[in-house]
Amino acid sequence: MANSSSGMAVDDECKLKFLELKAKRVYRFIVFKIEEKIQQVTIEKLGGPDETYDDFSASLPADECRYAVFDFDFTTDENCQKSKIFFIAWSPDTSRVRSKMLYASSKDRFKRELDGIQVELQATDPSEMSIDIIRGRAL
Repeated sequence: MANSSSGMAVDDECKLKFLELKAKRVYRFIVFKIEEKIQQVTIEKLGGPDETYDDFSASLPADECRYAVFDFDFTTDENCQKSKIFFIAWSPDTSRVRSKMLYASSKDRFKRELDGIQVELQATDPSEMSIDIIRGRAL
């Protein structure tokens, strides 16, 4: 069993689906969850390419930590279509302290498994990851 210093195991499915999001753009977002009983990061939800940022925000639980990636499309001031892949560490104030510690201690190792993340965001409530903040960080 992994302990907090060695980090969490990562289900291969997490890496495969992230590659599909990055290369094939078959998903708009992925929400990841740590399964504490098996000490492994797994996929909780896959958001289809037609889903919006609001759909993504609504899929994060109000009182539990999660990791997530979101593929954000935007237009630059020069009118170029671009996209950036955001990694969001969701750690609401109302979540359990043990859960917050577990997610915090495993974050860097998990993030290293996902090659191609361009922007990282830490959020403790929805206002810290509003669409305006995402847009501001993307430009």
